[in-house]
Amino acid sequence: MALLPTAGPLTAVLLLAVLVLQHRPATAYQQPIHQAAAASSSTRHLRASRALFGGGGRVGLRAVAPPRRRRPTLPQDPGRRGGAIGPSLLTRHMEAVASTDTGSSDTEGGSAAAAATSPLPGTGQLNKMQSALTKLGLMLYILSMCLSLPVALLPPALAERFRLIDRQKREQYALRSGCFCSRWLMRLIPFANIRAIPAPFEDDPKPSIWVCNHTSMLDVFVLLAVDKALRGKNKRPIKIVYWKGLEKNPITKLLFTQCGMISVDMADNGNGTANEYDRGSFKKLLRDMKQAFDEGYDVGILPEGQLNPTPERGLLPVFGGAYTLARMSRRQIRMMALHGVQNLWHPDETIGMTPTSRDVEVRAYPGGKPFESSEEFVTVFAKIVGHFGATGSDLADLDLWLDGTRWEEIQRKVEEIEKLEKELEEEGE
Repeated sequence: MALLPTAGPLTAVLLLAVLVLQHRPATAYQQPIHQAAAASSSTRHLRASRALFGGGGRVGLRAVAPPRRRRPTLPQDPGRRGGAIGPSLLTRHMEAVASTDTGSSDTEGGSAAAAATSPLPGTGQLNKMQSALTKLGLMLYILSMCLSLPVALLPPALAERFRLIDRQKREQYALRSGCFCSRWLMRLIPFANIRAIPAPFEDDPKPSIWVCNHTSMLDVFVLLAVDKALRGKNKRPIKIVYWKGLEKNPITKLLFTQCGMISVDMADNGNGTANEYDRGSFKKLLRDMKQAFDEGYDVGILPEGQLNPTPERGLLPVFGGAYTLARMSRRQIRMMALHGVQNLWHPDETIGMTPTSRDVEVRAYPGGKPFESSEEFVTVFAKIVGHFGATGSDLADLDLWLDGTRWEEIQRKVEEIEKLEKELEEEGE
């Protein structure tokens, strides 16, 4: 009888693993990365998995071919907030152009609010039991990362200490270990249904600054887990710019410092509040970025600067620092986008770790026209990434935003308005 308190939870966990790790057949556009052991599992077990976890019983990580992009009329952008370029004439007109692109209307594709709040096709909200089980899986994943990362990062650290490898090799090994741990633990503990949508892979990728939205404390670990599926085998490793305050947590400090991530100092003033940066740390930031590029790394930046508590409404004010750094380092800017991570671990402390959905989408965008100004970068990033972060889908006219056509249209409209305003001022005089 004394064994019952221990056997009960253990049996529940074993049954949970059996129900979750089910095989899901691949489709023409979906190839599952995680293959469950029971490929010929019965329909009864599959239905049980769906009943417990929702989302059609899908588990693990999978890479999905980029969807074909067409050019139908564009539905209105769902509640995107403006960038950090201020309430200028340009900002006001960008909103007007965004709402009228290619003859869009609220009747085509549904209203903007409905697009932002309704679940994606094939997904569903979790009930209380599904939410509790998903939270259990998330907590097991975090616990497993806390145990596995020190073990995985210890060998390269010891090798460097005994001068068997140098700092650069240690950082490379540590980053590979971090990606490996995050990827495989998400496969073994499939608390999320992660869909990676890659851009076309490159045989010899160019050095880049990658920019992405920021919706959850899990963002970095999700990006580590899907990095290979998202950017291919020939990818350049990424060093992410992070807030130095995260080093208060010993596990994140161990991961970031051993991998050589790039820190920046700012005040801990909460999510949704304007950042207060330590300007003295920017010289170190520029020096570390230059060193990262010289050593064969890409750099990852989160232009919102902090967690976004309401991604369904669009991005927080976007800072143009990524453009400045790209111009100074003569590197191209590439975009990534996250959707749904906040539904697992919400940045709002009143919601926190109360999962409402297991579906997560991660998107890497192909390179487009080089940005010529900070305003252009802020506008295009907020439009493309903000839309994906809110809806989990690409803009209907994505190609036109990537090749600069939409920005040129905005510029022409702004010039017309400025000319008209100047004429009105002259007439008034």
